Amino acid sequence: MAEISIISTTLVGPVSTRESTTRIELTPWELQFLPVGPIQKGLLFLKPTPPPQESSVIDHLKTSLSRTLDLFYPLVGRLGTTVNDDNTTYFFINCNGAGAQFVHATADSVIVADILESVYVPRIVHSFFPLNGVRNSEGVSQPLLGVQVTELVDGIFIGCTINHSIADGASF
Repeated sequence: MAEISIISTTLVGPVSTRESTTRIELTPWELQFLPVGPIQKGLLFLKPTPPPQESSVIDHLKTSLSRTLDLFYPLVGRLGTTVNDDNTTYFFINCNGAGAQFVHATADSVIVADILESVYVPRIVHSFFPLNGVRNSEGVSQPLLGVQVTELVDGIFIGCTINHSIADGASF
C-alpha cells in the first residue's frame, strides 16, 4: 500500500504582521458546526515539464499562502471562548495571527493516474489533507486553516482543510 512521508510542518502567517485584538463572534448558525469535522477540498496537478526545482515550488506556494493570508487575516487566528456569569459559553474568532498550518509531504509511489482512474477515491487521498481527525471545536488550539502540498511521482496534490465554523463549503 502507498505511504506518505511528511517532510515538514510549519505555521505560516501573513506577510504583514499586525497587532490585532479583533474578535469576531460566531453566530448561532456557525456554532452548529463546532462538533463536526472541517471542510476539505483538494486540487490535483500534473508536474510541469521540465520540472522546476522542488523546493522552489514549495517555497512559492508557501509565500503565496502568506500573501493571501494578508487579505483573510481571521484564518490565521484561533477560536476563543468566553464563559459568562450564567455559565453559558460563547465562541469567537480570535484574530491573533497564530498561523495557518503548511505541510510539505511526498507520496513516492503514487501517480496521478492512481487517483484519476480509480472508480472510488483511493484511501491514500485522505492522507493528502492536513488536520485529519480534528473537530471544528478544537480550533481553540489547532489552526483554522491547513494546507498540505503532497508531491506525487508525476504530480502535486494541494489539500486544503478549513474549520467549518468560520467558512462555508460554497465559499471555500
